[in-house]
Amino acid sequence: MSDHTETTSPAPSPTPAPDALLAMMTERRGDLGEKMGIEVLEISAERAVATMPVEGNTQPFGLLHGGASVVLAESLGSMASAVHAHPDRIPVGVDINATHHRSATSGTVTGVATAIHLGRTSTCYEIVITDEQGRRLCTSRITCALIPADRRP
Repeated sequence: MSDHTETTSPAPSPTPAPDALLAMMTERRGDLGEKMGIEVLEISAERAVATMPVEGNTQPFGLLHGGASVVLAESLGSMASAVHAHPDRIPVGVDINATHHRSATSGTVTGVATAIHLGRTSTCYEIVITDEQGRRLCTSRITCALIPADRRP
């Protein structure tokens, strides 16, 4: 008799159809995206657009928190990567950076993710975040590795 107990991981949930995937990402942004008020306006493998309110996402001095901008950028890049990778692969972020050009204290910001590279095993997007006047607040870049969907945690 062995002391070894075999454990199995739960079966991954079925991969949604392309239309269902888009609807899921547009309606359910994940817990963090919902808390931050991210609203997805457009999504494809080549481009994704979303808005986020400044209110509720500020740092102690009343400015849009740089981390909030990064959350918006990562959300957009990851969602667009998921569309590109569907149905065989899923994205996992491996690198993200952000340069903050100016601040916002009110209103809504808009993030636009544009594909730089759409490969078999990785994607890369540039995300530009602007204020309501169209001024660039932040430029970010994300790289996602595309792993087999059956390895999804």
